[in-house]
Amino acid sequence: MDNMLNTAVTQAVEQANAFTIGIWFLIGAALVFFMQCGFAMVETGFTRAKNAGNIIMKNLMDFCIGTIMFIFLGFGLMMSENYLFGIIGVPDLQIFTNFDNFPWSSFVFNLVFCATAATIVSGAMAERTKFISYCIYSGLISLVVYPIEAGWVWNSQGWLAQLGFVDFAGSACIHTVGGISALIGAAMVGPRIGKYTKEGKPRAIPGHSLTLGALGVFILWFGWYGFNGAAATDLTQLAQIFATTTVAPAAATCATMIYTWIKNGKPDVSMSLNGSLAGLVAITAGCHTVDILGSLIIGIISGIIVVVAVEFVDSKLKVDDPVGAIAVHMCNGIWGTLAVGIFSKDSATLGLLYGGGMTQLGKQALGILSIGTYTAVLMTIIFFLLKKTIGLRASKEEEVRGLDLTEHGLASSYADFMPVPQVLTGKTGESDLVPPEKAVEVNLLTPENKAADPGRPKLTNVSIVTKQSKFTELNTALTAIGITGMTVTQVLGCGTQLGKTEYYRGVEVEMNLLPKIRIDIVVSKVPVKTVVDTAVKALYTGHIGDGKIFIYDVEDVVRIRTGQTGYDALQDTE
Repeated sequence: MDNMLNTAVTQAVEQANAFTIGIWFLIGAALVFFMQCGFAMVETGFTRAKNAGNIIMKNLMDFCIGTIMFIFLGFGLMMSENYLFGIIGVPDLQIFTNFDNFPWSSFVFNLVFCATAATIVSGAMAERTKFISYCIYSGLISLVVYPIEAGWVWNSQGWLAQLGFVDFAGSACIHTVGGISALIGAAMVGPRIGKYTKEGKPRAIPGHSLTLGALGVFILWFGWYGFNGAAATDLTQLAQIFATTTVAPAAATCATMIYTWIKNGKPDVSMSLNGSLAGLVAITAGCHTVDILGSLIIGIISGIIVVVAVEFVDSKLKVDDPVGAIAVHMCNGIWGTLAVGIFSKDSATLGLLYGGGMTQLGKQALGILSIGTYTAVLMTIIFFLLKKTIGLRASKEEEVRGLDLTEHGLASSYADFMPVPQVLTGKTGESDLVPPEKAVEVNLLTPENKAADPGRPKLTNVSIVTKQSKFTELNTALTAIGITGMTVTQVLGCGTQLGKTEYYRGVEVEMNLLPKIRIDIVVSKVPVKTVVDTAVKALYTGHIGDGKIFIYDVEDVVRIRTGQTGYDALQDTE
């Protein structure tokens, strides 16, 4: 009786554990799906506002098109048990005919990984690629490129799996594949207009929102716990994966920050964000087999690699990659895959530093070489055919105007810049309308009556361009000296200071547009010098960007409601 009870309890515990692992497996898949949002935000923030909607649409369609392709062929190629020569899979049509017994959790999990591989390319080819060409590429990578090479590794019948190659969560299968595809696509589509001078020197084209870019990185980091951890087999392994997935990107970010600080004189924000992603990519292959020291070293090296690779791709290869996808995913995907053969502490895959010799490192090198070669050949063919048929690149006019408008009919992806319905206040009936003939008569200042009245007060326009953050101080100061009216306009300021070099992602910034405000004040009663002195005292910080003040003579001014002109029109009393 006791044996039967013990057996029942054991079975119940095993079933509960299996259920818990299965639930976490699907939660992990949901976290990986959420990473699509992270990629969309990173790519949108690191590029210009006129292409934001286009980038969002590409990230959306990567998953949606990829789902259809994966259903029809991709999953069957990847997970079929009938491998020909261990290389090419045969489609498994059970997905259409056997709902109850089909491994749906495996399908969903592998699907979200497939979408991740596809979406890496979007950022590298951003701002100048035809939407239709991108959609075709996205379908093909999900149909035949990713499923086959991933099947080599994650299908138990795959030849790399049987060889002992280790890629726990996709440094090779996903990130290296996406990075190589990004390199080929970005090279074939060519650089953005204005990216390089005639001499071939790269120009900095800053993204429009580091805030969005940072949000995307944090979302990706959060999703990466599912990316790396969903396949964990027990709580101990899951805890180890969470730890290494935290330490490596943290170390990478610190390394990137310090390296750019020493190199450029200031810590680079966007490059540090790339450093976080580089550390995550590098630890993905061996997150379950390396310890904290190993993940720390892997992260530090990846943080240096990403900076060197971004600048090499930009300056030496002359490949325009707006978001650094090639450096983050390809270069650190390769590094992370090889790092397993160096830092793995697992007895079955012991790394070089722990007495395993070159055996596992050799397997890792063979695997990354095979996956990289297969991807490079197929993606070169795909992008070449697209370029020679429907074309890869948007027209010059479309690129200059922005793909949001030309590809999707969006005036802007941001409501602040879009026309909005006029909001009327007060009465809006016909009784509020005044016939034009009842408007007051205006006597403008002419040379004749100006000569007849030489004592007429002079009118001067003081135009101040400064930082938006200083408006409150300026407004308070001007009110104190009797300035009761002004016109405020949001503008973009553009300029450089000689001898003051700034860098964006390792490239010298030649000229940059920054948000400013322009305050126009027409003065007569208050002396111009008083206005200028007050403005200077309110705005001065001693740093670049304090602004400029322009002073113009004004011919005349008219108050529309009363018809008053000149000095009288400027007063706040009638």
